[in-house]
Amino acid sequence: MFAKLKERFEKFLNEKNFVTDCLAKIEEKTGIQKRYLATGAVSITGLYLIFGYGASLLCNLIGFVYPAYFSIKAIESTNKEDDTKWLTYWVVYGIFSVAEFFSDIFLYWFPFYYAGKCIFLLWCMAPVAWNGSQVLYTRLVRPFFLKHQATVDSVVNDLSGKAINVAENVTREASKIAVDNILRHEKSQ
Repeated sequence: MFAKLKERFEKFLNEKNFVTDCLAKIEEKTGIQKRYLATGAVSITGLYLIFGYGASLLCNLIGFVYPAYFSIKAIESTNKEDDTKWLTYWVVYGIFSVAEFFSDIFLYWFPFYYAGKCIFLLWCMAPVAWNGSQVLYTRLVRPFFLKHQATVDSVVNDLSGKAINVAENVTREASKIAVDNILRHEKSQ
C-alpha cells in the first residue's frame, strides 16, 4: 500500500498543474527537489493541524478550496459525471458541517480532532471511486433521503407557501406605510 501511495505521489509531482509549477519554481531557486518540498509541506501541515493555533481555519480551507476549484471546473466542463461527483461531495460536506456545528463544543476537546477532520475531508474528496462522499452518500444519505423525500417535500412546500404569504404581507404593509408617509410629508408642505 505504501508503494502505491509513493507511486501516486511521484505521478502527481510529474503532472503539470499549479502546485507542481510552484514546486518547480521553488526547486529551481533553492535546489531542493520537489519531492522533499512536497513532503515537507505535507508534514508541516499535518503537524500544524495537530498542534497549531488556527487549525480549524486550515482544516476548513483544505475542505473548501480544492473542492471549490474542481467544482467550478466541473461546472464549466461538458461532462455530467464530474458535476455529480462534486455535488455529492458538497451534500456530504454540508451534512458534516451541520452535525459538526452542534457537536463542535465537545469534539474540539479531543486530541488530533482537526487532523482527523482533515483526513476525513481528504477521504471525501479523494479522486477514487470509493471516496468518502460516494460511500457516505450511497450508504447513508441516499437511503435516508429516499425514505423521507415525500415528507420533506411536503414540509418544504408548506413552508414555501407560508414564506410567500409573509413576504406579500410585509410588502403590502411596507408599501402602505411608505404611501402614508409620503402623503403626510406632502400635506405638511
